[in-house]
Amino acid sequence: MKKILMILMAILICTGCTPKEEPVDHTLAIEDYPTIHETEFGGVYIEITIDDFNELGFAFGDSVDVEFSNGYRLEDIPYYNGYYVQAGEPLLVGYPGYDYIKAAINYGDDLWETGKLYASTANNLWLQAALDEHCTATVRLREKAKYLAIQGARDIHYYDERERYESDTVFANFRNIRVGNIKENSLYRSASPCDNSHQRAHYVDALISNAKINGILNLSDDEDKIEGYIEKEDFQSPYFLSLYENGKVFPIALSMNYLSDVFAEKIAQGLIMLETIEGPYLIHCTEGKDRTGFVCMLVEALCGASYQGIADDYMLTYANYYDITKEKEPDKYQVILEQNIEAMVKFLVNDDNVDYKTADLSIYARNYLLNAGMEEAQIDAFISRICE
Repeated sequence: MKKILMILMAILICTGCTPKEEPVDHTLAIEDYPTIHETEFGGVYIEITIDDFNELGFAFGDSVDVEFSNGYRLEDIPYYNGYYVQAGEPLLVGYPGYDYIKAAINYGDDLWETGKLYASTANNLWLQAALDEHCTATVRLREKAKYLAIQGARDIHYYDERERYESDTVFANFRNIRVGNIKENSLYRSASPCDNSHQRAHYVDALISNAKINGILNLSDDEDKIEGYIEKEDFQSPYFLSLYENGKVFPIALSMNYLSDVFAEKIAQGLIMLETIEGPYLIHCTEGKDRTGFVCMLVEALCGASYQGIADDYMLTYANYYDITKEKEPDKYQVILEQNIEAMVKFLVNDDNVDYKTADLSIYARNYLLNAGMEEAQIDAFISRICE
């Protein structure tokens, strides 16, 4: 009798009035698409445009599986329109302006290089994937809208039209850094004065001319890329060009992987070179946001800035680009703060027993640079250039 009752209850539950969930179309996929090694940020482009991919039925916030032709897989990763995962985590990203969708490790090692994606054999499919430059990729829907809440919380866009912004300085994300003991008009940060892909270079160039910038630490480019910008028809940065031709631009071509030793070593070498000339200095990458955010955090900490001062300066970029402030969009503000600058400061301190919000961050910044190859005297010489 009990068994009959249980069966009847199961039937009632299955045939009740609760709405049925829409079935997930697990057949939704793109198969065997060519790939390209994206070298600047360290990812793998899959040759389908973002619009074409989305028109098939994929949407930002979905969970997907990515499988390469050698069997290497990234399983249950989010598909976002921005880098909304923690440092070191994988994702599929359709960032506005990208030609194609891209698989990458956020703030991590180059997926192609770390995975040995050019190797002929593989013992560990995660670390030694046997892809080559002719491999293909298949992307399959795993779960619809699994990460939609995060996509919604982090979904932000900025524009490349000057008229949408209240001033040239806001549009250029240009500002004088005034936290800790940093002297007024000694250190600035901004978007790129030479890479005009976001239509900001000309505005940055005028601003750095007015500020009488005398040395630039270029985090995003090498000399070949800079020469390429100069040759383009839309290059209109004469002040930058004069600094470059006089050996006052120091390009160090950082990746996005602030967790790596190479990243730290390049920063140390860049600061050593920058200190050889008098300021004022400019630190920039492409947008003046991520790589610039980390390096400015490091320099600010070195110069005695508090966690709060560093965080406030970092978040000004999101006010400039996206009009996100603590007052206007507190939820987005908090998520960005925690996943970006807070994570960077935690990495710098690297000690769970230390309260990074009250600690003397100058100690950790100095140790970071010493471990990266700077000498005490070189650190002190740089500090003397920009601090009171």
